[in-house]
Amino acid sequence: MLALSRKKNESIIVNNNIEITILDIRGDQVKIGIAAPKEVPIYRKEVYLQIQAENEAATNVDGISALADLLK
Repeated sequence: MLALSRKKNESIIVNNNIEITILDIRGDQVKIGIAAPKEVPIYRKEVYLQIQAENEAATNVDGISALADLLK
């Protein structure tokens, strides 16, 4: 992991097309802004993990048997 120090209104550039800016710092919270192309998905980690868990659950459903039954 790369750890960088930034102050309010300072930015980091990722992959030449994503800019992460520190917008505000209040106590133990940091507000960041992310400028990225529309095709780049951006999620909070807890949301991303929930999406991954739901996708995994969906692939574990016995859909192959259900599909085979439909095609009979």
